[in-house]
Amino acid sequence: MRGIATAMMSRRQAVLAFGASLIGLGTRARAKSTERVHVGRVPEGGLQPQVAVDDRGKLHLVYFAGDPRQRDLFYAVSTDGGMTFSRAIPVNSQQGSAIATGTIRGGQLALSRNGRAHVAWNGSKSEGPLNPDSGKPGMPMLYARISDAGNAFEAQRNLMRHSFGLDGGGSLAADHKSAMSMSHGMVSAESEASGTGKEGEARRRVWITKSQDEGRSFSSEQKAWPEETGACGCCGMKIYADRRSNVFALYRSATESVHRDIYLLTSKDQGKSFQGCLLHKWEINACPMSSMDFADNGDVVVGAWETGGHVYWARVDGDIRSARQPFSAPGEGKGRKHPRVSVNQKGDVLLAWTEGTGWQRGGSLAYQLYDQTGTPTAEKGQLPGVSAWSFAAVAARPDGNFSVLY
Repeated sequence: MRGIATAMMSRRQAVLAFGASLIGLGTRARAKSTERVHVGRVPEGGLQPQVAVDDRGKLHLVYFAGDPRQRDLFYAVSTDGGMTFSRAIPVNSQQGSAIATGTIRGGQLALSRNGRAHVAWNGSKSEGPLNPDSGKPGMPMLYARISDAGNAFEAQRNLMRHSFGLDGGGSLAADHKSAMSMSHGMVSAESEASGTGKEGEARRRVWITKSQDEGRSFSSEQKAWPEETGACGCCGMKIYADRRSNVFALYRSATESVHRDIYLLTSKDQGKSFQGCLLHKWEINACPMSSMDFADNGDVVVGAWETGGHVYWARVDGDIRSARQPFSAPGEGKGRKHPRVSVNQKGDVLLAWTEGTGWQRGGSLAYQLYDQTGTPTAEKGQLPGVSAWSFAAVAARPDGNFSVLY
């Protein structure tokens, strides 16, 4: 019996033991670092990295590992800008409840005060609210936060109570005291109640649920913005809280099925209300399965998105109607997707993206560093090895340089 008990190591013990043997291995495999941009690999060959840097300069990482259809999220930290990482710990308390398939449904990471990690993700199993259109349960929007001790994540919870139809990835933001999650979906009979008669993607809305106690509890979902733009069903979205607790969101519309435009939402009252504006137009009668990103340095807030096979970034702070002219990645790329952006204290911006990725197909990573005026610098790179269902993550380091993980 003792031999059997010893052999039956728990999942968490196995993960920790395996993770310990691999600490730093991924990031030692540098591909093409430049003077100001360090490029490394995600530990354990993980997919879909998400990073955030706390006030002390510690880099927090969440990534997916295992069967892309239903497996697990892991969390680790680095004190040297992503060169090496701590032992990974599991995020989801129910094994196999995370999903990587589709690229835009994975873990979303945000930090509150003292660097507390909050993670949200699309569930892999139909255990969410009942979809009255189909009569079956839908996918849940799951959430977990790290414990007070900081050595494990609390039990996961579903944040969707009355909206349904979760498809494209939701998102998560946090500031010093609050946390908030956004997703796009529907509620029962909404189109009939509003008198619009909208169906399908045009019926979708962006919903927000908020916590005022650092993730202990969340409110029921509310509409983030009243405009009926629809939402691109299988596209992701992004919500972000800057260091002044202003809240920003990017999502793709689905007006009349062909207007797949990028909209910017901003809130100056910690997510209580939002203003919105059209940021970038794209007419296509298809779902591009795209994702977005934000970053700030305390003064400047930048956002990044995809339009028409190209990737863009722009300053989005200030008045919502005065979002700056977007900058596109230079040169001609092949199927540019999944832009990730970071900005250092000087205002230099690093943009990274994938090229050639698709359904069940990997591709390459590319990045470009811009100066404070938005002019591309000589710091750029392109390298192979982006796995299927994955992308890169970028972070500004305390010394003003940048890290890229993929």
